[in-house]
Amino acid sequence: MLNYRDMSVADLLALAPPGWGGVLLDGLWLSLQVAGAGYIIGLLIGGSGALLKISGGPLTRDLLTCYTTLVRSIPELVLILLIYFAGPVALNQLLSALGLPKIEISPLVAGITVIALVQGAYITEVVRGAIEAIPVGHIEAARSLGMRPFTIFRRITLPELLPTALPGLSNLWLIATKDTALLAVVGFSELTLVARQAAATTKHHLLFLCAAGLLYLIVSVISNWLFRRLENRVNRGQSHV
Repeated sequence: MLNYRDMSVADLLALAPPGWGGVLLDGLWLSLQVAGAGYIIGLLIGGSGALLKISGGPLTRDLLTCYTTLVRSIPELVLILLIYFAGPVALNQLLSALGLPKIEISPLVAGITVIALVQGAYITEVVRGAIEAIPVGHIEAARSLGMRPFTIFRRITLPELLPTALPGLSNLWLIATKDTALLAVVGFSELTLVARQAAATTKHHLLFLCAAGLLYLIVSVISNWLFRRLENRVNRGQSHV
């Protein structure tokens, strides 16, 4: 049996066994996959939700308001437990009543679903606020020139909403990367869970939890740098309008 207490920090964090560095990086990669998939789906939900909230009918707006209010009010951990444990039970009861085979929801699917729903609710409000901040005269001027709705969106709405929406979207991406840590409760091997497993096995709790925190920090720094470059590019484009 390995004596981890006598191993150096370099050996403990080595990429190859018996080091745990490779396991931590695998956990980080899984975390980024879940966060990325959930964030992209959330962008689609949020963008569509914002447009429907502005241009949809009263029923559509009321339904979207219920969605955004409900999802933003319930903690993400509760949503994960509902979707992973309670959701399949209710769904399988319905499937059994219809004579259909039962299904199982994996921790990966549950994680992506929760992050997508949460991100979609917040992005809906971020994008809606950015669209409503666009001066009405700009849209009316485009219509008076005979522009089609899609052309107005591409040439007026999208370029003018991005500078307002990007800071909020950047924050939501960082939240998505950290929300993946909650998937440890359903046994998904993301960064936080594998760091806890490494700490429990080696008894070097401080080392591996700090290593996980450092990896999250690196992701945040790189993400902030990328979003800042994107913001600078968008704002530079706005200065020529």
